[in-house]
Amino acid sequence: MMKLHTSVGGVSRQSSALQPRKGLSLRTPSGSLRAGQKVRAAEPISPLDILKQENQLLKQTIKETKGSISELERELANAGVDIPSLDNNLDVAAAPPTTPEDFWSPALTVPSNHRLIEKYGQSSPMPNHDGTECFKWDKLLWSQAGHFKYRWDVFRNIRNAIDQNEGGMDKFTQGYRHYGLNRGTHEGKTGIWYREWAPGAKALCLVGEFNNWQPKDQHWAFKNQFGVWELFLADVNGESAIPHRTKIKCRLETAGGEWVERIPAWIKWATQEWNEIQYNGVYYEPPEVGAPGEIDDNKSYTFKYPRPPRPRALRIYECHVGMSSQEPKINSYLEFRRDMLPRIRQLGYNAIQIMAIQEHAYYGSFGYHVTNFFAASSRFGTPDELKAMIDEAHRLGLVVLMDIVHSHASKNTNDGINMFDGTDAMYFHSGGRGNHWMWDSRLFNYGNWETMRFLLSNARWWVDEYKFDGYRFDGVTSMMYHHHGLSYTFTGNYEEYFGMNTDVDAVVYLQLVNSMLHDLFPSCITIGEDVSGMPTFCRPWQEGGVGFDYRLQMAIADKWIEVLKTKNDYEWDMGDIVFTLTNRRYAEPCVGYAESHDQALVGDKTIAFWLMDKDMYDYMAMPGHGPQSPVVDRGLALHKMIRLVTITLGGESYLNFMGNEFGHPEWIDFPRDDTYDTSTGAFIKGNGGSLDKCRRRWDLCDAPFLRYKLFNAFDRAMIHLDKAFGFVSAPHQWISRQCNGDKMIVVERGDLLFVFNFHPTNSYTDYRVGCKEGGEYKVVLSSDEEVFGGYRNVTKDNDATFRTQPGNHDNRPYWLQVYAPSRTVVVYALAEHADKEADRKPHGVPGLGIKGLGPYYER
Repeated sequence: MMKLHTSVGGVSRQSSALQPRKGLSLRTPSGSLRAGQKVRAAEPISPLDILKQENQLLKQTIKETKGSISELERELANAGVDIPSLDNNLDVAAAPPTTPEDFWSPALTVPSNHRLIEKYGQSSPMPNHDGTECFKWDKLLWSQAGHFKYRWDVFRNIRNAIDQNEGGMDKFTQGYRHYGLNRGTHEGKTGIWYREWAPGAKALCLVGEFNNWQPKDQHWAFKNQFGVWELFLADVNGESAIPHRTKIKCRLETAGGEWVERIPAWIKWATQEWNEIQYNGVYYEPPEVGAPGEIDDNKSYTFKYPRPPRPRALRIYECHVGMSSQEPKINSYLEFRRDMLPRIRQLGYNAIQIMAIQEHAYYGSFGYHVTNFFAASSRFGTPDELKAMIDEAHRLGLVVLMDIVHSHASKNTNDGINMFDGTDAMYFHSGGRGNHWMWDSRLFNYGNWETMRFLLSNARWWVDEYKFDGYRFDGVTSMMYHHHGLSYTFTGNYEEYFGMNTDVDAVVYLQLVNSMLHDLFPSCITIGEDVSGMPTFCRPWQEGGVGFDYRLQMAIADKWIEVLKTKNDYEWDMGDIVFTLTNRRYAEPCVGYAESHDQALVGDKTIAFWLMDKDMYDYMAMPGHGPQSPVVDRGLALHKMIRLVTITLGGESYLNFMGNEFGHPEWIDFPRDDTYDTSTGAFIKGNGGSLDKCRRRWDLCDAPFLRYKLFNAFDRAMIHLDKAFGFVSAPHQWISRQCNGDKMIVVERGDLLFVFNFHPTNSYTDYRVGCKEGGEYKVVLSSDEEVFGGYRNVTKDNDATFRTQPGNHDNRPYWLQVYAPSRTVVVYALAEHADKEADRKPHGVPGLGIKGLGPYYER
């Protein structure tokens, strides 16, 4: 049975006993003694207070040092001594902050010639236990001890084999330096090595524009005892035998005697000409190295900015480069860098999760049918332009996550790795086990040595070469079970997770990739897309867990669609909603979200579209600019509430898909032709290759006369609320009220008090709510602010003070009385952290009433 990480109906279910995770602290608000508060014995000073004292001391030291230096300089000048100016090659000093994001998300500055140097960690030794160390979090797992011990033995044996036969995990996971095309030497000559594992091939050569697609004697490779074909092409007159950015393929004779052309499996770039159907591999090796931050077609990009520190909670902006344009076109890495990154920074998100980076021949697959695993998608630009985009994101303090696909591969034999050497297996299982009937794709054999080398190296490649900060692993449920989660309902019975249904090889691979990434790149973040709820999924591999940092809390989005699709407003069940939002395993962090790209795709509806549907076409004008609709009024109010209750209760981090923050209308429809469903044979009509619905209408959000800007403003304030208070990752979470009659939910998260009134018609005066801390409270965020499309029935501008009274209410030691208007959410904080004038100051975020940057600010 899954354990809940919350309290329901006022009865705590472990929430009060939460232990802080690494990087978190149990926080208490600073300030003087409040009325009614008892004087207690001296307690150890908090880390926050220590830091404040150290900062104050440091400031004083710097001030004194500067004074001493200035005095010495004056004395030297009076003595006639010339003082040379100090040139540290620093960037021009940053201008004084003028916009709110300059305060909340200041850009990094480094010396102009600064070059990022990656700092690697060391592979951890194998712990001396039997894989059951993770049972300390859940004693019920002892019923599955045999499975865990077996899984741990498999993992340990593979780790030992890698250490003994491959020189360790560090070397084993750098296959991209050995396989594919790489610069190197042979017999004293410099040139290009090409290596390809193709054990079933009878002959193999390299062809391309460099040899007019006709191989000469020196272009044929030799096969070693391990099934690896090797070829060395020496430079000619000091020039590379294969020029930079020229097309290449390997031509081979399959096991069946057929001659075919393949794109090298480890290719680093693949392109498609406008008048061709098939892709070509491209030799990508710029002849020069650029200066840090320099973008030049003939120079490799040199990273300039350091990786951002790992945040206490992720606020993820899920995005797709190609469809990020306002126009019906495929956007580029550099356009995303210029236009999208500042927008994301302004909203306050601290991470981007980029989809469709690995090359995929079929654009309409949303990047999930990968053909070239080591190639950055050429639709959006060059590999170095992707690097420049990531470096700029790091300058703005954004963590960059990649949506990586290791759960399956495209069946495409012309452009991908399927049937590479003519055999059905190679990187995949053979026969039915190697085919996903619903996705029409190939399934990896995670127990195969070369498959492990390929995938582990691929996971390292994107973090090492492109400086991604981590991954969202796609389709993990499909990987971990032989049934792939298809037509299967998980009830929470542990036999469903640890038995014959489980693909142990796949689970062990996930342990291997998590151990490698977290060891070698200590700040790396991994998120797994798992709908099954497998126990220990987010426990460290050192304990015997699978090793992910977060699990995507996928059930929440499904619940919201179910509620909106099947229930009227009076039928909304507060207890059912709260249960779904909080139904996650103790000590296994989750990323909560109300909707992702899945709900935005054609065939589904976003929350905004479920709420407002056709009225979005005619009634989105601001008052005074066009006709109004009660459907849109309702949709705006509930859209705000759904998102805030989800970020508050749905997990330890949060995700939003690009454009959904402002209620993007309609759906995403990639350009596609008529086709058939591979699983049912049903005809699927295409859209004539149109890009009209494969873009984001930023003009709607930016238009001052449309109500989309109201959705956007609330999302921005909600995200900045977490910047200031850190409530998303706060250990303290308590639901003191979930009343179906009143349609009320009252929540404490961190130091904040959230009061949700989902009732469609009832507003409540002097509504009594419980709270943990006594004292004076004020409004810091209200969905009823005018800037959010509200009616100002509750607004921070009133500067009302709500004083608590002692006494048990809803199992809380204090209570206060508030006004709760229909379909609103109001957030209260201790008065010392509130400022009704905040959004009229230079750092102000419209509608947010927080003093300064808040008590627990983190960018």
